[in-house]
Amino acid sequence: MSSKTTKFILIIVSAVLVAWFIYDTMSLPGVDDLEGDFKEVAMYRNENNTGPITRIYAVTVEDTLWQQMQAYGDFMPHTKYGNTKVYFFLGDQPAPTEVQPGQVNFEERFQENTVAKYEKDAMGQVSFVRYPFR
Repeated sequence: MSSKTTKFILIIVSAVLVAWFIYDTMSLPGVDDLEGDFKEVAMYRNENNTGPITRIYAVTVEDTLWQQMQAYGDFMPHTKYGNTKVYFFLGDQPAPTEVQPGQVNFEERFQENTVAKYEKDAMGQVSFVRYPFR
């Protein structure tokens, strides 16, 4: 084989591989692929970039789709030794527009509307609780 033919084949193979990598990356499932019309209504992330990162989300959903809620929580960012919490509320019920760190993450009046809580702790252990405040 000539040098030109070898270069041409390498260019074609490289182009095919790059196209495949881009397609594979773009076709990964994400939050938008879930059923339930999830909408993030509040989010908190602490400013600490050197220690544990705390993330807290309040999300509305159309229905009590438990597996979809857990999958949504799995898609949320998590940092090693950090903590991620996602509180789920039905879309037609009042939900908090602000969340904060601590033992109580939002106003107490919204607790009765919480349909589920997803939490991934510092060691990566996941808990999913239905109606956590009842």
